[in-house]
Amino acid sequence: MAEKIVRIGGACAGWGDGTMAVPQLVQGGRLNYMIFDFLSEFFMPVLGRMRGQNPNLGYALDFAGPLIAPSLVAIAQQGIKLVANAGGVNPAACADAFQRMVSEAGLKLKVAYVAGDDLLPRATELAAGANREMFTGEAWPDRQLTGINAYLGAAPIAAALARGADVVITGRIVDSALVLGPLMHEFGWAQDDYDRLAAGSILGHLLECGAQVTGGLFTDWRDVPDWANIGYPIAECHADGSAIITKAPNTGGLVSIGTVAEQLLYEVGDPQSYLLPDVTADMTGITLEQLGKDRVRVSGARGLPPSDLYKACATYDDGWRGVVAFPIRGPEAKAKAERVADEVLKRVGNMLRGRNIANFRRTAIEIMGAEASYGARARHQDSREVICRIAVEHEDKEAINLLFREQGTGSVSMAPGHVGMTLGVTMSEVARVFSFLIPKFELNPTLTIDGATETIRVPTEGGFRPDMVRPIAPVSEPADIVQNAVVPLISLAWVRNGDKGDIANVAVIARRHDYLPYIAAALKPQAVRDWYNHILRDGAAGRVDCYYLPGISALNFLLHGALDGGCTASLRFDPLGKSVAQELLDFPIPVSPELAHTMAKQS
Repeated sequence: MAEKIVRIGGACAGWGDGTMAVPQLVQGGRLNYMIFDFLSEFFMPVLGRMRGQNPNLGYALDFAGPLIAPSLVAIAQQGIKLVANAGGVNPAACADAFQRMVSEAGLKLKVAYVAGDDLLPRATELAAGANREMFTGEAWPDRQLTGINAYLGAAPIAAALARGADVVITGRIVDSALVLGPLMHEFGWAQDDYDRLAAGSILGHLLECGAQVTGGLFTDWRDVPDWANIGYPIAECHADGSAIITKAPNTGGLVSIGTVAEQLLYEVGDPQSYLLPDVTADMTGITLEQLGKDRVRVSGARGLPPSDLYKACATYDDGWRGVVAFPIRGPEAKAKAERVADEVLKRVGNMLRGRNIANFRRTAIEIMGAEASYGARARHQDSREVICRIAVEHEDKEAINLLFREQGTGSVSMAPGHVGMTLGVTMSEVARVFSFLIPKFELNPTLTIDGATETIRVPTEGGFRPDMVRPIAPVSEPADIVQNAVVPLISLAWVRNGDKGDIANVAVIARRHDYLPYIAAALKPQAVRDWYNHILRDGAAGRVDCYYLPGISALNFLLHGALDGGCTASLRFDPLGKSVAQELLDFPIPVSPELAHTMAKQS
């Protein structure tokens, strides 16, 4: 009998991803499942506001519409099952909308939805408790909340599939559960089979961001063909937890050890204790093997019991953020732009005082084209064309409207070379995220299918202890380093960054195992801290942690306090830290004379 292989396609990296993945995977994927990851810390406040304005909204509208509708008949004919966290803060409404779409197409598909993550009805109770922000220790916010949601696990998804669901819609779950749920169902993995649960969770982590694992955002971007037709990922999953990552045939993109390794460490903290509701996953023993063109085998994940806690996030609005940007050209463009921004903010501040209105809570000036994001290491200070970006924060949107009105005066009364046309004026709510932990026994995940709702029992006792984690020997420092034999990090490694709240992670993966000792010798936590000093908070709030993954010859750095409050609150032009790792590629790495000579010949 042939070995059972379950083929799962990753069709969505987030709400707003393109529409190409679904027809591509339907036409060439030969799939059993297609998964969709819509949610993030950025979108949860948006969905909460939607529900606050209309109780029938609060979910990813395009899932029950234009994203799926053109391919729905083919999906049904091929028997592809869909699993999506498109429900956001209102999975019941999303399921109803999807069922209507199915009926209008003349199809018969079972649509199930998972709930139980929504804690907003318990807001008063939670506010009266001892809950503290898990990263900062802050007290519960004294604000009107837009949402409170816990991150559920994979068991309710597996249960829905076992009851015959063709489409499973969830609210807030961990992204990896979108894949782990189907694998638990297909292979009968028990809820205490921790090694396999860890392996399935890792596969979910690899697929959750769509084409990021098939060449999107890859360090060696020139090696990735045909972005316009980039192939979305497919995991060929085996019962032992191993899988082959590939992509749809006749598509662009690239599946290599480098692309898979980069995605493996995207948005990861401690890779030896990757805490999930179903399992504590250990990534440090994972190995990657190139089996052929666009085929990489992933194996070696280990698992420990999960904790007895769910992570939860409360979101609330906290004033308004305004951004305006405009070009300035000519000699000393950067200096002119800086003065224009200073004078405009001074003018508006004076006007606010005259109206007895407080000044802006926070402001940020970034001169694009002058390497503003590089701090003291910026180059090309003499650029003759720049974009001046001013961002502000205020409780009152009228103060921001005043900035929008007055910034135009710079083109007629301030610097020469101000072209007089804005490149964008935007205003949005400032959203704060309050992350906390809640005992699992306090939540009851539910499954609704065929008009009936049932509670899904999941283990709540946990069992994880930090002392279960096996120590890893540090990387040995090479003896042949010569301080004047230096190469840039990009010659030796791939990098990838991610974000969690106000923490940016920067992963550094050696292109060859024998490069790692040189990398580790240079990239000490303090050296990385000094490199990123211009974006980190002062003191312990801006510390840098480092973790080692021997299986893929990688280091993972956590940059605390690096994102100006996180994606929903930051005033920076890169609030998600999507470009942070790019700064590290220039880091000088002392190596041996022989390696420096080899790199010089290759360049």
